[in-house]
Amino acid sequence: MFDIANNAGPTYPGDFLPILKWTDFGKYERKVKRIGQKSDAFLQGLLDDHRSTRGGPESENSMLSRLLSLQKSQPKEYTDDIIKGIIMIMMLAGTDTSAIMLEWIFSNLVNKPEILEKARAEIDSQVGEENLVDEPELPNLRYTQAIISETLRLYPAAPLMVPHVSSDDCTLGGYHVPRNTMVLVNAWAIQRDPQLWDDPTSFKPERFLKGENENSKIIAFGIGRRACPGSGLSRRITGLCIASLIQCFEWKRVDDKLVAMDSGTGGVVVPKFDPLKTMCKARPIMNKLFPEAF
Repeated sequence: MFDIANNAGPTYPGDFLPILKWTDFGKYERKVKRIGQKSDAFLQGLLDDHRSTRGGPESENSMLSRLLSLQKSQPKEYTDDIIKGIIMIMMLAGTDTSAIMLEWIFSNLVNKPEILEKARAEIDSQVGEENLVDEPELPNLRYTQAIISETLRLYPAAPLMVPHVSSDDCTLGGYHVPRNTMVLVNAWAIQRDPQLWDDPTSFKPERFLKGENENSKIIAFGIGRRACPGSGLSRRITGLCIASLIQCFEWKRVDDKLVAMDSGTGGVVVPKFDPLKTMCKARPIMNKLFPEAF
């Protein structure tokens, strides 16, 4: 997974200087083929193992079991390659991205405790102290959702998104883009554009509580037919995770210094430069929700 993520971004010089591809500059082509063969063998092994153990209660309730069932009824639409592709997309697009977003969210929250307290008050008011927050309650947590949107705006997990190729000659912002040209969309810059956002570099979740649909200007998941199909799932999982953590724990910085908000380096996905270190303390609500643990 680490090798795939590190080699999946717009970092290969041969993409910008095609002549380098003739010499396999940095042995990139050879490396990518080797990674592809290893990942394909691993995924095929998962499918084969699952086929040999199907029938048990646990295996029948898995996503892979559902996909293999669809393969029986729709073999052309659900070939082994298609199923392996679905699994790979879920692992690549749904692991690092969600973890990185959570790290950015809590980095902002411990730097701005007044925002954290406002989110906690909303959760306590809407959910109460007798139950752990659940998915049906997420739409009522508008400020929590605004925190997610503001984090996606300022710190998209994939700042340059996935490289695209122009299918025809076109003009973008006054620049002529010939057919078959690689196009990189700088979501980080667009979502900090002062022509689109007031005070664009400040972390202000309140901007998403206005009457107009500010979320329509967020392109962290892409737009159009090729937008990320997991955007809704990602928002729900992230919302449930941060709401649960805020409901159950007190959070603060390890010292008086603000958490550094510098970005690191990576492929498509870019984490924080310095991993987040923070302190947490169980809130009294934990005694009610998990009495056996205390």
